[in-house]
Amino acid sequence: MSTPPPPTPSTEAPSWPHCAHGADPVTNPVGCRGIHVPGHTACLAHLNDTDRTAYLTGLAPGADIDHRGTPFTETLLDQLLIALTDLTTPHPHFGTAEFREAQFSGDARFDWARFSRDARFQKAQFSGIAGFDSARFSRDARFQKAQFSGVARFGGARFFGVAWFGKAQFSGDARFDEAQFSSIAWFRRTQFSRVTRFEEAQFSGNAEFREAQFLTSDRWGPLVCKERVDLSGAVFGAPVTLEIAADRVSCVRTRWESTATVRVRRAEVDLGYAVWTAPVALTAHPVPFTDRGGVPVDESLLTGPDRVRVTSVQGVDAAHLVLTDTDLSDCLFSGAFHLDQLRLEGRTTLAPTPTGFHRRGIAPIHWTRRRTLAEEHHWRAQRAGQPPAPAGAVPEPRRWRTGPHHPDPARTPDPDDVAALYRQLRKAFEDGKNEPGAADFYYGECEMRRHDRTGTPKTERRLLWAYWLLSGYGLRASRALGWLAAAMLTTILLLMAFGLPASSPKQEATGTVPAGGGKVTFVIDKQDPKNPVKERFTTKRFDKALSVTLNSVVFRSSGQDLTTAGTYIEMTSRILEPALLALAVLAIRGRIKR
Repeated sequence: MSTPPPPTPSTEAPSWPHCAHGADPVTNPVGCRGIHVPGHTACLAHLNDTDRTAYLTGLAPGADIDHRGTPFTETLLDQLLIALTDLTTPHPHFGTAEFREAQFSGDARFDWARFSRDARFQKAQFSGIAGFDSARFSRDARFQKAQFSGVARFGGARFFGVAWFGKAQFSGDARFDEAQFSSIAWFRRTQFSRVTRFEEAQFSGNAEFREAQFLTSDRWGPLVCKERVDLSGAVFGAPVTLEIAADRVSCVRTRWESTATVRVRRAEVDLGYAVWTAPVALTAHPVPFTDRGGVPVDESLLTGPDRVRVTSVQGVDAAHLVLTDTDLSDCLFSGAFHLDQLRLEGRTTLAPTPTGFHRRGIAPIHWTRRRTLAEEHHWRAQRAGQPPAPAGAVPEPRRWRTGPHHPDPARTPDPDDVAALYRQLRKAFEDGKNEPGAADFYYGECEMRRHDRTGTPKTERRLLWAYWLLSGYGLRASRALGWLAAAMLTTILLLMAFGLPASSPKQEATGTVPAGGGKVTFVIDKQDPKNPVKERFTTKRFDKALSVTLNSVVFRSSGQDLTTAGTYIEMTSRILEPALLALAVLAIRGRIKR
């Protein structure tokens, strides 16, 4: 058998009775840290051959073993695995496996091993290949602070308890292809220095990668997670493509040092305070992911709706962010900057206004249908005094959506803040030549300015109120046309009642008298036309009034004789009605312009 690797020098003795082989008062006061084999004063690596053989012969499949701090060569590990091999499978079978701070020189092959109880590899060191392909961990698997210098293979491994990899270091490739995690997978602060593969990995619980570092990975996934994939604080150091199908994906304060494409299915994604120095695209993937062979990945763990919902981009620099085919109904934009450079591609869904008729006091109201930001919903719900919605409840279509801090007004964005968000997002749509898409954001901006009592002067609010009332800020053609029809009808009625004369004025005539040959001129005075009190509303008078009104709106010249009151009525209609017509045309153009 080859000589065991020297133990890691340390000045602090372990908490267990240790071998102390090779101890030196100056250079290595602790010596070998391997725990004593039961009944001996040396670790397994430093037992003599006779005692080691006796110990290994006494083991049976499923036995509990404790080799904390023990240095293993490939040969010594193979001997231990053979002693624990179940001939019916035939694969090694461990009960409780204690390998904390163990050192594995060369390859450590635990492929197909079965761990019936806890498997503890905290602070273990693997200098060669660490092979756990198809291993089965029935209870907790603990690899915290383990160091993998070579390739670490966990392909097809099954973790039925918690998989602990917090602060582990993978200096070589880390492969978790087709691994299955039935409980929490904990990779917090784990460092992956080379290629990391989670292809077709299945997580039945949470997958925790908080503050993990993926320094050179170019592909991450596809993986399926029934609950949450937490990448908060994680760092991606190279161009990477992430493929995730999950219920939730948390990328809070995640950092991308290079370009990235994040393809997501079904998940609720939180990008709050994420940092990127190059373009990052978040895309809703329309069909299940496929493996390298083109076979669709199994998504049977997921039961949620087939849509990607972005819940927050708060605090991010949106200049390099692209969102494609995402649902932004509950997305929080407050605190983000460069929103005017955000790119929204494909089909983007935003929350609509409440449906149906409502009451404000005794007056019925109906909200104009438009796309709105979540912040406006939160402010209106707080202003209306709505009760908080139950956690996880489906939003009611007849109500405004309550915010995360409802009903605290200090933590709910006010109209001034929401108006700025609408303004920036409107510019993003306009720069993308999507004028119809920007229309609702312009409407929302004007609405917030109309309700802003701190940053918008009263005179400006009154003008906005009139603009809203007459034409919905130049975006509601039906409202402007309705007012135009009402104005024209009023003009017609007023002209019929007061504007049209009873009869046409008489003419001036000049002629000669045949008998005397003299010239006679008859000048008939043109009396001021009068409007009789009776018979004002007749078909003939209606036709005349309609002609005057239509000419006032479009042709600008009626050619009709009017009373003095009629003249003023026509002048008023020539100012008001063309303006209403222009607002209607403006609203139609805003909806069809490209």
